[in-house]
Amino acid sequence: MQLHNLTPATGAVKKPKRIGRGEGSGHGGTATRGNKGQQADTGYQSKKGHEGGQMPIQRRMPKRGFKNPFRVSYKVFNLSQVDMLVEKYGLTEFTPDILYMNGLINRTDLVKILAVGEFSSKISFKVNAASAKAKEAILKAGSTIDLV
Repeated sequence: MQLHNLTPATGAVKKPKRIGRGEGSGHGGTATRGNKGQQADTGYQSKKGHEGGQMPIQRRMPKRGFKNPFRVSYKVFNLSQVDMLVEKYGLTEFTPDILYMNGLINRTDLVKILAVGEFSSKISFKVNAASAKAKEAILKAGSTIDLV
């Protein structure tokens, strides 16, 4: 077997339908569109999600819930996670920029510290928010915290 001898398996390659190319093509006359009607005409397009006159699903389903436009969502780190990240990445500062550089958060994420777990590292924090217990634990461990 050589590269110039390779061919596809029989029946694997079919010629495309040449629609609207006369009677000799086998698809002449109505060009496989049936007889008359909106869909037989040129330029026909159906709208996305159209269900042929049936009540569409987005109108059949009830509206649910409420989306608060003023919600502020934080990327949360527990003190035990912070301790683990300090060991793993050798951090001296815990800031959104450093977390972004290490691929832990996205550029626009806000960072919040919560007081779950043990914390013993001495590093400086510059974060967007922290719980009262987390602040207390950080200061007790000899670290500093600034809210940005």
